[in-house]
Amino acid sequence: MLRKRFEIGHKVAVLDDVLKGEIIGIDANTYTVRTEDGMIFNFDENELVKIEKEQHELTKFSDINNDFLKDKIAQSKPKNSLFKKQHQEVVMEVDLHINKLVKSVRGLDNYDMLNIQLDAAKRKVEFAIQKRISKIVFIHGVGEGVLKSELQSLLNKYPVKYYDASYKKYGLGATEVYVFQNTVS
Repeated sequence: MLRKRFEIGHKVAVLDDVLKGEIIGIDANTYTVRTEDGMIFNFDENELVKIEKEQHELTKFSDINNDFLKDKIAQSKPKNSLFKKQHQEVVMEVDLHINKLVKSVRGLDNYDMLNIQLDAAKRKVEFAIQKRISKIVFIHGVGEGVLKSELQSLLNKYPVKYYDASYKKYGLGATEVYVFQNTVS
């Protein structure tokens, strides 16, 4: 008689799905699983995998017994970012969404709104240059990309370089601008 891989009470995850739960019944090669939200499903043995440890029980400080992994970790060094934030660096955030710039959009067409947004961006870049602020983040949103491309055209007229802002912090709809500061007064 073949020994079964799973027993009642085992915690399992379903392959090719995002379900996990506990085995509550076994009938031939069919396993009855109660998911974490209380739903009952039947699965074949080859559709399940046993969960030995939950992910939150594993830590990054676990013992590493694999020599190859130990060597890789020892060799890896943190990568230096091209743009590092200085401790006392001022970063100006500018939200260019039209509802942040005007009280009402009534009577404004797309051309008017775009010009208001670009005028605001121009004023902020010139302010940053005058006040020696080295970084600006323009939050423009994703949309159809018109504002982003017009903003980039505007920025090309100034002593700056720009790149997509942190996706983690701003999502896809932001541009970070580094303003070159003249060291001679």
